[in-house]
Amino acid sequence: MSAQQPLVLAPGAGLDEETARAEIYGLLAQLYYAPPDAEQLLALRAAATEAPAAGGFLQAPWQELVSAARECDAPALAAEYDALFGGLGKPEVYLYASHYLSGFLNERPLAQLRGDMAALGLARSDAMSEPEDHVGCIFEVMRYLIAGDDGAVCHLAGQSRFFAAHVQSWVPAQCQVLAAHPKARFYRALALFTEAFVVVETQGFDMLEA
Repeated sequence: MSAQQPLVLAPGAGLDEETARAEIYGLLAQLYYAPPDAEQLLALRAAATEAPAAGGFLQAPWQELVSAARECDAPALAAEYDALFGGLGKPEVYLYASHYLSGFLNERPLAQLRGDMAALGLARSDAMSEPEDHVGCIFEVMRYLIAGDDGAVCHLAGQSRFFAAHVQSWVPAQCQVLAAHPKARFYRALALFTEAFVVVETQGFDMLEA
């Protein structure tokens, strides 16, 4: 899984739905994997905040996220990221599926994820320091399943299966923990936007199966 350039957008702003979905997953992957640098933060601050349809479900949490970015600088965001997710011992907030699904790190959910990724022809890059069940890695897989060129695996059915197993099953719980944490400011807004986006994705996949 290769690194990509930062992509920042208002959800659905001037883009077809699939491109917008892929870019949102890509943005979430970046923001959870590392704090934004000055360039990424500038782009997020400058992002449009109006959705094409006024009152859309994602509009308010997106506006809150952009507003939170405009209230912080890169060093402050780096400090917040380290306070929440870093440290030498137990982090304040875990970003790993295994923790939420099994109560422990590096457990069966990670093995299942690795198996599913292998079936898709994907593997963790040596440049990535985090295990595959880090939320940033999982969101990057979703971006690939939407925007990738391999039609054998990059299709709606594959997206739906991976989403149900590796996003819907635990990301809402992580978002609730993060949003409630007293040290979270920017990352509270990110958690609320992520939670809303997962709701929209869940509804979309449910409609496919109806």
